[in-house]
Amino acid sequence: MNFDIDHLTEEQQLISDTFNKFADKEITPNAEAIDAKGEFPMEQFMALAELGFFRLRYPEESGGVGADFVSFCLAVQAIAKGSLSLAAAVSMQSLMGTHFLHKFGNTDILERLFQPALDGKKIAAICITEPNAGSDLSSIATAATKVEGGYRINGQKMWITSAPLADFFTVFARTGEEKKLTMFVVEKDFKGLHVGKTIHKMGCYALPTSEVAFEDCFVPDSHRLGEEGEGELQLREILSQIRVMTGALALGVGEAAIKASLEYAADRKQFGKPLNRFQAIQLKLGEMGTDWRASAQLVYYAARLNDQGKLTRREAAMAKLFSTEAIIDICDKATRIYGSYGFAMEYPVQRYFRDIRFTLYGGGTSEILKMLIAREMNV
Repeated sequence: MNFDIDHLTEEQQLISDTFNKFADKEITPNAEAIDAKGEFPMEQFMALAELGFFRLRYPEESGGVGADFVSFCLAVQAIAKGSLSLAAAVSMQSLMGTHFLHKFGNTDILERLFQPALDGKKIAAICITEPNAGSDLSSIATAATKVEGGYRINGQKMWITSAPLADFFTVFARTGEEKKLTMFVVEKDFKGLHVGKTIHKMGCYALPTSEVAFEDCFVPDSHRLGEEGEGELQLREILSQIRVMTGALALGVGEAAIKASLEYAADRKQFGKPLNRFQAIQLKLGEMGTDWRASAQLVYYAARLNDQGKLTRREAAMAKLFSTEAIIDICDKATRIYGSYGFAMEYPVQRYFRDIRFTLYGGGTSEILKMLIAREMNV
């Protein structure tokens, strides 16, 4: 099956080829070991930093490459093809983890935190989700109280990616009489910041995810990102990009699952002939290929709209909703093609089946996305 994306520019094709070659050589051969070890894949993380991944979406004047969003998604897809744990970690660093520092950080923050993060020398995390606040941003309870010279933050965050290794955290907390969301950057050595227990997950074993607590944590005025009360507005400005990027993550896993299924179906013989000669297997493969292609069309259509300044919440939601749900089904079908071996840890399809569910939650659950799409249809 051809997994090429149509109508790429020369630069986009170059970026796609670069990261696919890296994935094939450095990530895929080590994916099983990364998963089994269950530790942050620092070696591959730093290798991607050297390859310029963290600089892709930032302008040249800020030390970036100045690539477009389509190029960024192509790189994300390539990395996810090798390891979703690694792809999720580097995508967090390159989008949500550093975006607000670049947009609102002062000179000190840009020099000490943002620029080293582009080199992979500092690890970023973002703190939004709470025990009682997931998709519902209005339920965020973490509060930042104004005091002389800064703020004191109190609250608890959940599902914080890369938290055990993070050097700084972008934190959303409520401020002022109106209790609107405001963003802060909190450095790991700030007193009152506590990284809690690791959340053990069914997939993405090498992507550390933890609780984070703030107990009277003092944050200076210089570490507020943007104006008071504008945090939710600023988050929603990149939420559509997060959703499209998540679709690209799913595409990478789907590509790997289909390739593995095609190879296995050609090699495995039953009743004297390869599996791919049986109509039941062909039907599964045909559905998998069609779903992947439809997902790719939606994801890259949305990515191109973003580059044109025309991306809407609806298009981003549709891209994430369809691609993640379709590729979960692709990974399920892959395990069925393998039969009992799809249940065996020695084959990678069990990892695809486990890991892909990660894409269901970040950027909004399928249920939230369906309601958003319906509202955009004037339901």
